[in-house]
Amino acid sequence: MFGRRRRAARTLASQLDALRLTMDQVLLNQGRLLAAQNRENSSRRLQDHEFKVFSQWGEDGILQRLVSVIPIRHRTFIEFGVEEFREANCRLLLEKDNWRGFVMDGSTENIERLRSRPTFWQHHLLAEAAFITRENVCDLLEKSGFDRDLGILSIDLDGNDYHILEALSGWRPGILVMEYNAVFGSDRAITVPYDPAFTRWKAHSSGLFTGCSLGAAAHLADRRGYALVGTNSSGVNAFFVRRDLVNDHVEVLSVEEAFTDSLFRDSRGPDGSMTHLAGGARLAAIRGLPVLNVITGRTEPL
Repeated sequence: MFGRRRRAARTLASQLDALRLTMDQVLLNQGRLLAAQNRENSSRRLQDHEFKVFSQWGEDGILQRLVSVIPIRHRTFIEFGVEEFREANCRLLLEKDNWRGFVMDGSTENIERLRSRPTFWQHHLLAEAAFITRENVCDLLEKSGFDRDLGILSIDLDGNDYHILEALSGWRPGILVMEYNAVFGSDRAITVPYDPAFTRWKAHSSGLFTGCSLGAAAHLADRRGYALVGTNSSGVNAFFVRRDLVNDHVEVLSVEEAFTDSLFRDSRGPDGSMTHLAGGARLAAIRGLPVLNVITGRTEPL
């Protein structure tokens, strides 16, 4: 009996894997069609180019637009916080356009699952399981073997994003994708204070006290020679282009012009249940927690 059950389970798992592969191919073909249509769109506003294939929101379309109008020397990307790379900003570039990639995630299980999928051997993709800190990030990136004149750097760590980018002064990606926390608003350049062991849900049970404001990300990017060229319509990611690559196909924006508030409601209560806080209630839940003002260098209450 148990032997039959095990065989049935293996058969079901095999069928599910085959179904995922088929669906991935369908999505990839849709991505090719959407990218072709997108090339006919001359809008300089990034949100007008959004579409989703493998990204969580509309980043696939935005990156297809940017790499088509920005001169990229090396078709390489490094992306942090990818889980098992099923939903990721740069996956379409890897599978559709044959970019080379290096991805990292803090979960060994996620990276092992990625390495077991055809995507891993069919393309030039390297993967590393690591909990990324300001102290180890430079050594980790060197494992990619990529030129520091990288095509795209995408940072999504739900925590120390600002501090990690600050530590990467030697890397010069043509395009920088940086997650920001819209709950922090558009008026202040602030980030959570650095903690090498920071995790979003331990920092505050709501999960809302994480990352940095758009103003903080733009402040650091500007110091590194990058121009803010837009955000996605979900109010999650900001896009920057190295200033020596900026041209008439993109618009350079201020923080106020680029800021998009987020509408998703993924907050939790102390017991871990979803609370679906929205609007000002999100900020109220974490009001008073200490944040670092990246302009003054001082810690102040949120």
